[in-house]
Order: sequence, then C-alpha cells, then structure tokens
Amino acid sequence: MTYTNSFQKAIWVNHTNVYEVNLRQYTEEGTFNAFAKHLERLKDMGIETLWFMPITPISEEKKKGTLGSYYACSDYTSVNPEFGTIEDFIALVKEAHQMGFKVIIDWVANHTGWDHSWTLSHPEYFKIDPITGTFQAASGMDDIIELDFTNPSLRTAMIEAMLFWVRSCDIDGFRCDLAFWVILDFWMEARAEIEKEKALFWLAETEPIDHPDYFRAFDACYTWKWMHSTEEFYNNKIEFTELNNLLDKYDSVCSNEALLLWFTTNHDENSWNGTEYEKYGNMAMSLAVFSFTWGGIPLIYSGQELPNKKRLKFFDKDTIEWTGQYSLHAFYKTLLNLHSVHPALCRGDALSSSFILQTSAGEHCMAYLRKNRNSEVLVVLNFSGQDIGVELNDERLSGNYTDIFRGGGIDLTCPDVIQLAPWDYRVYIK
Repeated sequence: MTYTNSFQKAIWVNHTNVYEVNLRQYTEEGTFNAFAKHLERLKDMGIETLWFMPITPISEEKKKGTLGSYYACSDYTSVNPEFGTIEDFIALVKEAHQMGFKVIIDWVANHTGWDHSWTLSHPEYFKIDPITGTFQAASGMDDIIELDFTNPSLRTAMIEAMLFWVRSCDIDGFRCDLAFWVILDFWMEARAEIEKEKALFWLAETEPIDHPDYFRAFDACYTWKWMHSTEEFYNNKIEFTELNNLLDKYDSVCSNEALLLWFTTNHDENSWNGTEYEKYGNMAMSLAVFSFTWGGIPLIYSGQELPNKKRLKFFDKDTIEWTGQYSLHAFYKTLLNLHSVHPALCRGDALSSSFILQTSAGEHCMAYLRKNRNSEVLVVLNFSGQDIGVELNDERLSGNYTDIFRGGGIDLTCPDVIQLAPWDYRVYIK
C-alpha cells in the first residue's frame, strides 16, 4: 500500500539536494561564523539545502566523550554555545537565504538529555522506567531519556519549540531524527500546526519499506535498506538480483509524490561503520552516481567533496582535514546541476518514470533510463570489479546521447558497445 500526505509540499522540494553539515567538525572553530566562509564554495558546487545537525545545547549529565552527543539536548529553544549565539545562527540563515540556499535543522523529538530543562519544570513530559522509577533511558543509549507523546501538554510544548525556530530564524524545514520512534499522529499534528507559518520541507529518518505510513506526514524518507544492501553486495553477501528487487519494493510503497533520500554515508555511518570507501571501496563513485540519478533527493555529507577518508569522532573534536583541494567538487557539481535542472530526474512529477534496462553484461551492470516526455537521462553502472563491454538494445533508446562527464556522445539508434572499467559509470543525456 502506498501513502501520500495531504499537506502542501514546498514547491522547491522535488528538485532539491541536501548537504549535511557537521558543524563541530567542519572547521577548527566549529562555529556558525566559521562555516559561513564555506557558503560560496558550496553554492558553486550546486548545493541547495543545508541540513545542520542539532544546534541545541548538549546535556552535561551522563555526557559521552569530552563534548557529548548533538542528540542529547538540554534545551529545545537555545543554541549550543559551542557553535556561537542565536544571533549568529539567524545571520547565517539570512546570508544562506540571500545566496539561494534553503536551511533545515535536525529535530530530536523522541528524547532529550538527562538534564534537559523539562526534567525540572515538567517531569511529567517524560516516560518513567517501571523498574527504577526514574526517567526511562532510550533503548541502547544511556545518555538520553524518552519523552511521552501520549501527554497532550508535551505535544503542545514540542510544537511550540519547533515553531520557535521557524518564527525566530526563518528555517525552511526539519530533518526529524528517528522519526519512527515517535508516534505518527504527533507528526501529523505538528505539521498541520507549524505549516500555518510557512510550507516546509519534512525529512524523516525512517525506512519507508518498514514504515510506509510515515509518508502521510513527511515529504521524504531515508533508504537505509538500499545503503546496507549495496554494502552487502559489494562484499559478495547478496546477489545483484536482490538490489533490483529492493528497488521494486521501494516503488511498491512509494507514490510518485513520495521522495526517497539516497546516500552512501552520513554522520552515523561515517562515525560508527566507516567512510564510503571503507564500505564500498571502488564502488563508492558508482553508488554516488546512482544516488543523484535514480530519482529522489541525493545527500552529501560534510567532506565527501574532498573526499574525506577518515571516520569523524562523534563525541569529541575531530576536524575534517581540509586541504584546500576539493578533488570531487567538479564530480558533484556535474551531478548536482543535472539533478536540479533536468526534467527526467524530478521524482514528484507524474510524467517522470524509470526503466531498468537489460544489457549484454547481465548481472555485472545496472542500466536504467529516466524519462519525462522527450527528456531522457541514461545511466550505465559497472557493478563489478572487471572490465566489461555493455551493449544496450532496447526499443526505448534511440538517437544521440551526450556523456555529461567525458563529453562526446553515442548514437543508440544503432547501438554500439560501451566499454566500462571496473566499477565505472556513464551518464548520458538525450
């Protein structure tokens, strides 16, 4: 069953991309003002939406590491002094808006840190552990405690806290942490109330195959299963057919209006499971191409444009090792610009469609055509560690296609063989 929401989608969402900002590790200073110096570079690369990991203060009680977790909040309507002041953030949002960016912030509704201000002013907002009689720690994470969304007063207070950032800072949306840990009807209530102010972008950290009903409240959801399955495929734990089957599952639970977030890494993956190069090796670039061309919203994490090849510490200072050289800037710029302007890559358009193509290379190759009226994008990915020749013989393909990375083109009216190096990729536009 597919789900859609009845909310007004912000008109810019269907073609946007997202850049996740790990503010603590982005610069030596780790501040809003220091990050602002990177806006021009990110704008040139083609970034459209900046997602800031939580910018709220961090609880001291049961704090992990030297600086604690972004996701253990002590106050929903204040700024972490590590990053600067609320005035600094307001200025950053204003500057970003003037340059054409949208700004969304991480919202951690399910839980807070142990010394959140509400633990004193409103302890009834929290779940109580029936064994200890104290606040209930979140499953597997002893530095955070869970809120009780059956309490109407808590729901009202949470919505007011979210409205604070819309009204005070003019943000453009929320990335909602562990959205599926919070009951869906809260998100429905929150969106209905908050969007009386403005239409926002609502991104849920949830897997739609497991929780498709969350599309009733959110514009976009994560593709965790794809991220894990492609890693398993690279490590020879699953077959190629399982990847195609998974894409079919996403189509079966997602309406054309529903958006999927595609990624090869993010803050959790980088810190706990390794960089995309640890997980995917030479396949990382082909999977990045997939993320930008299959349909939905591509995500870039801080430093991928370097590329960053180290795991960033989560609870301590560990600055990205910027060199002044951004080796993948041009690569991402090409993909970002294509995704932003090409009609065939617009997921929310009823006229857009995707076709997986049969090739002579069998399970070594993933090839697909994105189409919107006469606009076409053809993608050919070598999902193997060997040289392959790919012949495309599909009646939907005809005419001349231009290679966006290498220039030149091919005429698929009389198809020739496309030669691909191990884990190589081709993206063509008609």
